[in-house]
Amino acid sequence: MPPVALVTGASRGIGAATARGLASRGYDLALTYERAAADAETVAASCAAHGVKASIYQLDVADESQVERLFAQLDQDFGSLDALVNNGGITGPSCRLEELKGDTLAHVFAVNVFGSMICAREAIRRMSTRRGGRGGAIVNLSSAAARLGSPNEFIHYAASKGAVDTFTLGLARETAEEGIRVNAVRPGLIETEIHASSGLHDRVERLSPMIPMKRAGSAEEVAEAVCWLLSDAASYVTGAIIDVAGGR
Repeated sequence: MPPVALVTGASRGIGAATARGLASRGYDLALTYERAAADAETVAASCAAHGVKASIYQLDVADESQVERLFAQLDQDFGSLDALVNNGGITGPSCRLEELKGDTLAHVFAVNVFGSMICAREAIRRMSTRRGGRGGAIVNLSSAAARLGSPNEFIHYAASKGAVDTFTLGLARETAEEGIRVNAVRPGLIETEIHASSGLHDRVERLSPMIPMKRAGSAEEVAEAVCWLLSDAASYVTGAIIDVAGGR
């Protein structure tokens, strides 16, 4: 049977590129979206063109009950789970800390940190050999902001991704004997819609000269790292955090 992967936030950007990359490698796919149903349908169709199963599901990863219902549905629809890509995430608005509202901070952490942890919890309950599973792999999407801090723009987002890094390291060690590998990818400046959605339409052009490679990356370049970490080629890799940031 083909391996099964769940990719959250798969309707655009890195999530969509990862879904297409996994489809080309023979994975059946469960793809989640929050609002962009039409975009998710388009991604699923492009994945299905590789001859794999690709189903879409509406999900707010910050809602624990929705996550639990999703995994119960995946048990019925796929019967097993081999890989999880915790890609669903938000930046929140660009601002300095003194301008940051508490509900914005709470929402960013609810999506980026708590959502990733709850999805991983449900995946482990199905993958762990200690629980009768056959093992698996998890990749968390972090950000270079976790080590750069993103001052004057997104320190709330950067802090949430720092938490994702720490979570990745701890979970990798916690599940290493149970057939589960846990790693993270830290994208740098990537050409996706996330910049415009946060109100910074010129961010890629403004920051590209600061990158040692003098350009922004593509979603596909990040997806390649994610797909490698999920593959058997990375069978001895766990607790790793890979920068895909052009040297920045």
